[in-house]
Amino acid sequence: MIAVATSPVRSRLATLGLLAVLAVPWSVQVFSGRDATFVFAWGLVNTNPPMVTTLPEFLLLYTRGLPEYILAWPLSVGVYAAALASAGVGWWTGLEDPRVTAGLLVVAAVAQAQLAWGFSIQPNRVAWPIGSVVLVVVAAIHYRATGGARRGDAPDAD
Repeated sequence: MIAVATSPVRSRLATLGLLAVLAVPWSVQVFSGRDATFVFAWGLVNTNPPMVTTLPEFLLLYTRGLPEYILAWPLSVGVYAAALASAGVGWWTGLEDPRVTAGLLVVAAVAQAQLAWGFSIQPNRVAWPIGSVVLVVVAAIHYRATGGARRGDAPDAD
């Protein structure tokens, strides 16, 4: 594994970018063009009736009988948490393999795209995978900010 030493400021900024993903809806599901559900990493926000459901509450109370594509949501959150842990280790130690963090973010983006696709194939529903786009953009920014895209670097031959 290649650990890249980064400046503390760049590493902290990249980690803050990762945390900003929590404020963006990962997926927006629109039902019959009227009602919407905003899926965040931490929970759901419904417009009709207006309510908030946390991810743990959803997993414990509402998952029985739901389609399997719904499980892409907690899976993507788990992978995102692993990316946060990877970046946190980089922030704490000053050493990180940015390929791991960026790769985990891309895997989370793919899982979110599967969730949106699963909703979109249902009648009278459309889903927008906003989080997939944001996760890929944050992965690219984090990768570059932590020095992962430096030219001329050759991988170590361990």
